[in-house]
Amino acid sequence: MRLPLLLVPALMFLAACDTPTPARLGPDGKPLPRVYRIANGQEARIQYEMLDAVNALRQASGATPVQLDPRLNAAAATHSRDMANQNRPWHFGSDGSSPIDRVRRVGYYGAMLGENISETYETEIETLSAWMEQPDTREVVLDRRAQDLGFAWHQEPNGKIWWTLLMGGGIPATTPGS
Repeated sequence: MRLPLLLVPALMFLAACDTPTPARLGPDGKPLPRVYRIANGQEARIQYEMLDAVNALRQASGATPVQLDPRLNAAAATHSRDMANQNRPWHFGSDGSSPIDRVRRVGYYGAMLGENISETYETEIETLSAWMEQPDTREVVLDRRAQDLGFAWHQEPNGKIWWTLLMGGGIPATTPGS
C-alpha cells in the first residue's frame, strides 16, 4: 500500500521534468523568434490586456486612462486585414482611406488622435513595447487628449500578425450633419 503512495509523487516530479526544446538558431547564430499563435476566442482577452498595459503606461506618465471603444476596434480590425491584403504596413487603406476616414465610416466622431501599426510575429505586449521605444508611436499611446482606444489585428496562416492601435477622444473636428 505504501509503495503506490510513494510512487505517485515521484512520478509527478519526473513528469514535471521536461527536457526543453533547444532554440532554433538563425544564420546569425541568434535564436529565431517563435511564432505567436492567437487562438479563436482570444479577442477580448488580448484587447483587455492591451488596454491594461496602455493604461499602466499612461498612469506612469500622468495621463488619464482610456477605454476600449467598439467602433475604434472595428476600424482597427478592418485596417489590419487591409494591410495584410496589401502586404505592407502603412496608414492608408487600399481604397486610399486615411485613419480619419476609417474611424468616421464606423461612426466614431471623436477626434482621431493617432494610429500605430505593426507587421510582426510578436505578441501584443512586445509590439506595445516596440511602439514605446519610438517617440512618434509613444506619443500616440500617451496622448493626454485620448479617451478611447481601439485595438485589433489580423493573423495570417503563417503566423504574421498585422496590429493596429487607434487613439481617439476629445471634441470632434466635425459632427454628422454639420
